[in-house]
Amino acid sequence: MDINILRQIGVVLGSIAFLAICWWAFSPKRKQRFDEDAKLPFADEQESTEKGAQKSESRSDDKDGAKQEQEQGQDK
Repeated sequence: MDINILRQIGVVLGSIAFLAICWWAFSPKRKQRFDEDAKLPFADEQESTEKGAQKSESRSDDKDGAKQEQEQGQDK
């Protein structure tokens, strides 16, 4: 066997592998799954902003309550 034959076999196998991966990735069967997976980073971001909004609301309520207590203490 000549080295060129081994190179040709390698090119053919590599091409087949590339085409198989492209077929797998762009298959219509997997479109829904890939669309859902593409939205995952944004889903995490939405959860963290919702939690952050809840925390900021509770903190503002705590601060308002503390200010009112201080004002009442000064009035006495």
